[in-house]
Amino acid sequence: MKIYYTMPRMTFRQTADAAKQAESLGYDGITTTETNRDPFLPLAVAASVTEKIELATGVAIAFPRSPMVVAEMGWDIQESSKGRFILGIGSQVKGHNERRFSVPWSAPAPRMKEYVQSLRAIWQAWADGSTDLGYIGKHYSFTLMTPNFMPPKMGMVGAPITIASVGPAMLRVAGEVCDGARLHGFCTRKYFENVISKELQTGYERGGRKRENMEISGGGFIATGPDEETTQKMYEWIRYRVAFYGSTRTYWPVFEQHDLLDLGEELHRMSVAQRWDEMAQVVPDDVVDLFCARGTWENIAGEIEKRFGGMADIVSIQSELGDDSPMFDPGLIQDIQKIPTVFEGFDLPKAA
Repeated sequence: MKIYYTMPRMTFRQTADAAKQAESLGYDGITTTETNRDPFLPLAVAASVTEKIELATGVAIAFPRSPMVVAEMGWDIQESSKGRFILGIGSQVKGHNERRFSVPWSAPAPRMKEYVQSLRAIWQAWADGSTDLGYIGKHYSFTLMTPNFMPPKMGMVGAPITIASVGPAMLRVAGEVCDGARLHGFCTRKYFENVISKELQTGYERGGRKRENMEISGGGFIATGPDEETTQKMYEWIRYRVAFYGSTRTYWPVFEQHDLLDLGEELHRMSVAQRWDEMAQVVPDDVVDLFCARGTWENIAGEIEKRFGGMADIVSIQSELGDDSPMFDPGLIQDIQKIPTVFEGFDLPKAA
């Protein structure tokens, strides 16, 4: 199993130091999120100060950015990192697209499928040195590429593409056309077994793909630290995340698997009333435990294997503790890396 370090919100100078430290400790990769900072720029910085650690956006919001813009940024980071970049993109929900990013909304799964296909078409044209770019879809069309706007060849066709996948339709898209699925933290093992694995399998069959070439990351949270106090702080942060996501109807199919729709309704009413600070109080420990592996560094590797084993190929640590969230020691990282996974490697397009 791979273990990634999720970058806290920090400046570029801090990013460089954190990336070098994560690499020196033995992390497999670092990932950036898109909250109040851009997810691509920190990885460009990290690419320039590291040599072997993987660099992933987890995730960048897709629809506010043209696929051509993402293709350019991804190509540059992939070239600078010598093949270590993995593109993770997500659709976000309707409200954020329309009201935060001011972009029109449409059914996200068909649009995301075209987004991925158009990225691959652009990258293939660049890898082949061809001006014959002719992707035409319902949502995206790219038919102009002149030599002046074509980046130098780098011996690769862009980067692996992974997408944030929650609902059945997006999971099928991930299995059909992507190289990986980034599962939401608001996910339980039962939801994975009853919904996620089946929908991904449908996608694999449609696209003629194999699970062994599909890298699955996430699917829950990890509450851990060097001591009980730090672990409990992360556990309480996860309790709030469960409350926050559980208040949104989009995520209720997960609650439905555990007969928790009444809790979802209660959380939604509290969110409408702007009672954000009170929502975590109504989420009991047994519900939080559905969504996370919990334990100090002494025993967390075993808890991760029980919670994520056979399900995820990558786990990462994410919290709001910022600089107070310490990186793992090399021994713990190695214990997690010993956990068996299904993923064998990406089956990527070839450059001419």
